[in-house]
Amino acid sequence: MRAARRQDGQAEVEAEVEVEERGSGRRRWRPLRWIDYPRRGRRGVRRWLPSWRQLLVVLGLPTVALTGLVAWFFTVTKVPADLNAFATQQNNVYYWADGTEMARVGETNRQEVPLDRVPEPVQWAVLSAENATFYSDPGISVSGIGRAVVAMATGGDTQGGSTITQQYVKNIYLNQRQDMSRKLSEMVIAMKLDQRMSKQDILAGYLNTSWFGRGSYGIERAAAAYYGKDVSQLNPSEGALLAALLKGAGQFDPALSADNHQRAEDRWAWILDRMVDTGRLSAAERATYTVFPEPRPQPKAAGLSGQIGYLVDMARGYVEGHSDITPAQFDLGGHQIRTTFEKTKVAALTAAVRDATQGIDPGSREADKLLKVGAASVAPDGRIVALYGGPDYLKQGFDNANTSSVPIGSAFTPLVYAAGLSQGVQHRRGGDRTPVTPETVYDGDDGVKVLTPEGPYWGRDGKIVKTANDGKRDWGRVSLRSAVEQSVNGPMMQLGMDVGLDKVQQTAAALGLLPDSMGELVPAFGVGNSRPSAIRAADAYAAFAAGGSHTDPYSVLRVTRNGEPLTLRLPTASQALPAAVARDVDAALKGAVRGGSAKALAEAGPDVAGKFGTTPDRTAGWTVGYNGRLATAVTVFRADLKDMKLLSLEGLGGASPDTPDSDLPGRIWTAFMKAAG
Repeated sequence: MRAARRQDGQAEVEAEVEVEERGSGRRRWRPLRWIDYPRRGRRGVRRWLPSWRQLLVVLGLPTVALTGLVAWFFTVTKVPADLNAFATQQNNVYYWADGTEMARVGETNRQEVPLDRVPEPVQWAVLSAENATFYSDPGISVSGIGRAVVAMATGGDTQGGSTITQQYVKNIYLNQRQDMSRKLSEMVIAMKLDQRMSKQDILAGYLNTSWFGRGSYGIERAAAAYYGKDVSQLNPSEGALLAALLKGAGQFDPALSADNHQRAEDRWAWILDRMVDTGRLSAAERATYTVFPEPRPQPKAAGLSGQIGYLVDMARGYVEGHSDITPAQFDLGGHQIRTTFEKTKVAALTAAVRDATQGIDPGSREADKLLKVGAASVAPDGRIVALYGGPDYLKQGFDNANTSSVPIGSAFTPLVYAAGLSQGVQHRRGGDRTPVTPETVYDGDDGVKVLTPEGPYWGRDGKIVKTANDGKRDWGRVSLRSAVEQSVNGPMMQLGMDVGLDKVQQTAAALGLLPDSMGELVPAFGVGNSRPSAIRAADAYAAFAAGGSHTDPYSVLRVTRNGEPLTLRLPTASQALPAAVARDVDAALKGAVRGGSAKALAEAGPDVAGKFGTTPDRTAGWTVGYNGRLATAVTVFRADLKDMKLLSLEGLGGASPDTPDSDLPGRIWTAFMKAAG
């Protein structure tokens, strides 16, 4: 009976999928045969196992579809007609805040050379570093593509997996975007180029279109920019350094930073070793290249004299850090950058520095040598409207306004005051926090032991740390507000300990001080061992005038390329302090000007608030303050820029030993704020 039912069921299925006779005598399968799932006429596990025909359809259709898609994509993807169209030479134009032109910075620095002008060892330095199988691969790397696809699918780094040919395609396309569509286009064009062009022509094109930094596209201009010579004169060691730059000049130009220098040395050595591994450099010759081939300093572009170069550097840095524009793309030019800098205020700040330093005579006075002045003025909404980076960008590229190497000293104490008012103090470890007010009283005498919840604070020298007031003056019992107004450092040092130095650090960070500028969390933290730039110091004080609202400083309003707007990520305001706390700090800083330690600043105009800053070792002088419309910070210090070792300011300008180090920055600050209005 079961056999009969099985035969009947099978006959029924076969009837449904039976072939039909055609007039031609040919037979056609009915579609139902392929969608008969679960399979009728089968029992148990066999009912759920697909037939070989069904497996063929399931696996074959996607393969056919994918093959068709790839074939279509290969057909419609075109190789650019003009492989050199990218080299259109254009300036980047910078504008003042009012829209008038500030500076035009160079055209693309490029010059093509035939491959036979590039020494073979230099060619192989590039190939050994970037694509050792260049002469045998089909223009793409299958294993590299696999890694890149996996990386894209998992959200990882998508920059790997590119051959020289693929990198050449990216160069001529001017598009560093990395997604699946972009990668597929790159691969297809690379394969087509490999079929149409000789390997030598592809390598020549790559070397002539690659970005080496310093505004240089192509290895000929790179040889001139880094070594002042024609590419034909490069030796393997110099070629290895240029090859290292192809990984990213912003990270490997050794002149940009100490970290860059170390990265460049490491990769230079690796490339030379790699050339030995690939048989392109003998071990004996490799042994002769043991000294890193230091490139020459980067020359300054014309038109960047005075303060303009500092402004352009800052604006470019902001664009590159807050947009998707890469340094290589920026060097191609065609950008219009509207900055926040106000021409009249930059001129006023420059004049204030010039007039205040007329008595400085480094030629005849030792104390005047190596003097540096940095200053910045920031609006409450974070716009940097003016800065003074040094005497002349073409003579000193180091920006004194943006350095994080000078301790802010007692100009930091308003931030400690703000932290105490907003977070309270803790006298017992793990206990409740106690609110403090401007009228909370502290011991203002000199030489008072600094206390922790467990007792006196012991320094690394085995001694109890004590407070130190200017002039060793004893003030007796003083309120916190009076301590700020009169610049009594002892209470501020102890307040920092009572609030918790980590809490003070959090407040400073909320007000815009950067982590790498923060000082060590020891008692001196409360009186300014941190080293913020003049820009960041001014920006922090701006929040006191803005009701506690803080916006990170920025120097660019918008950027376009050939008139088309590009995305620029501008900062937004955040409430760094409660409004009531900001008002209390503002009141103390205004009190310091009206009748306190900073009364010399009153000449700058009504409603001025500010604070002087000095350090115990007399290595820095500061003035930081605001008038409600602008916050300005001025710092002076003496240092050799080679090692940034700070020197004493005592006797600067022929001043008597008891002249405070804040005197010169105070005069600069007052003159500028008075002129800026």
